[in-house]
Amino acid sequence: MESLVLAMVSHSSVSEFARALLGTVLVGHGVSARITEVEAYGGRDDPASHAYTRTPRSEIMYGPAGRLYVYRIHGHFCANVVTGPTEQGSAVLVRAGEIVDGLDLARARRPTAKDDDALARGPGNLTRALGITMADLATRLDDGLPVCLLEADTAATEITAGPRVGVRRAADVAWRYWVTGDPTVSSYRRHPRAGEM
Repeated sequence: MESLVLAMVSHSSVSEFARALLGTVLVGHGVSARITEVEAYGGRDDPASHAYTRTPRSEIMYGPAGRLYVYRIHGHFCANVVTGPTEQGSAVLVRAGEIVDGLDLARARRPTAKDDDALARGPGNLTRALGITMADLATRLDDGLPVCLLEADTAATEITAGPRVGVRRAADVAWRYWVTGDPTVSSYRRHPRAGEM
């Protein structure tokens, strides 16, 4: 477990780290999801990042890599993997995944999902399916349960890149990555005020 996180931290940029997350498995409270979609945020150098301005909420992003940054927006939670280096504030938002273990529990947590592909499609649906809440903020992802990150059985070979979803600033930066053609990937929605300051 520790070797996976350390190996990923060796990637020289947050966008490389994001691509490396595709295919890994995020485990949360009895459910496992193979990550199929992510978005990279470059911390203090990225105006779309929560860490662009250092606040008590974004402080976890400035700490060591391999921790979980959880925040609440529009009534749901979003889970991010802090990538480091320390004091940079970079993190990767986990946007979607395929449930590979704990399917019945994920279905119980997401009873309105139209099918199994939709159980963890979108960041709020993913955290709901995995039972991730603010109680998981700052969890180390390399020390086991309740939330941890596991190696991929097979690496994602075909990856597509595009602009990030729903951000106003740096809206056209192509730091959203997904497994090409995967049915669990969410749809792109541009923020109606993208590009405004």
